[in-house]
Order: sequence, then C-alpha cells, then structure tokens
Amino acid sequence: MRPIHDAHVALPGLAVVEVAAADDATAFAVQNVLATHYAIAPADRTTREPGEPGVRLRCFIDLRQETDA
Repeated sequence: MRPIHDAHVALPGLAVVEVAAADDATAFAVQNVLATHYAIAPADRTTREPGEPGVRLRCFIDLRQETDA
C-alpha cells in the first residue's frame, strides 16, 4: 500500500484505517459500518499483497464529524 502522509493525520481526530479481510465483501462491509458513524473518504477498491492472505482496504476518517445517521 501507499505510505501514509503527514496530511492524513495532521490534526487530532483524523485517522487512517487499514482493514485486512478474507474478501472484498467483508472489507467493504467494515468500511460501511465506519461510514454510518463518521465522515470518511471511502476506498473504491481493495488491494492484494503478494504472499499475504486476503485483501486490504484503506480509508480515511474524520472523527470530528459525525454523520446524521
């Protein structure tokens, strides 16, 4: 995966979440749960790391902004 840059975590309340899951559906389900509570910049795809099981997904969360849900 790409490196995490200072801007991604420059302020308190900003976070980068990396999900490791068995499949795409599970990774996106975790992302959807996070999106029901907080403002996120969602991932539109997962990645596979050679030699590692499952898939990876990275999304960016702003814990300072709750959703209306």
